[in-house]
Amino acid sequence: MPDLSNATTAAIDFARLNQGWIPLIVFLIGLAKSLAIVSLLVPGVVILVAIGALAAASGQPLWHIVLADGLGATLGYALSFWAGRYWSESILTGGPLARYPQAIARSQAFFEKYGVYSVFLGHFFGPVRAFIAIIAGVSRMRELPFQVANVTSGFLWSFGVLAPSYYGVSSGAFDLLLARLKDLF
Repeated sequence: MPDLSNATTAAIDFARLNQGWIPLIVFLIGLAKSLAIVSLLVPGVVILVAIGALAAASGQPLWHIVLADGLGATLGYALSFWAGRYWSESILTGGPLARYPQAIARSQAFFEKYGVYSVFLGHFFGPVRAFIAIIAGVSRMRELPFQVANVTSGFLWSFGVLAPSYYGVSSGAFDLLLARLKDLF
């Protein structure tokens, strides 16, 4: 494995100099990882784990990034829910969602079986995350239970993903995360 200490130092220095941008970047990643379909394209977990470690190394408070990711995640789910409400069944059978009939069928079955709990659990499961909020909207789930499950789960998920890398940061762990990100891109 190549020595990534220079890249690690450069990333930490960049984060220290640009700390004000970290919450915005985390918000946008949280939004992307929770929007229907977009979440299938964004490796949000890997990026957020790396950002958690980078934020710790650069002195960014954990609550800033948890708040930013939680807000982005809940907004992404809410937008997907409202899209499902607005376009109803046609959103599932037309456009980009039509390319995933098996995933939609599994997500619908999961929603029918677990209802509001499926919304809560959806933030924690990547494939379900891409569709469950939109299916809840199409199914005309009441908004208050949806949003309570959405907000609660979005912030718990954010803390659960960011805190371990934030508090478990070490130079070696950060080097491994950077190498993994380099492999993805």
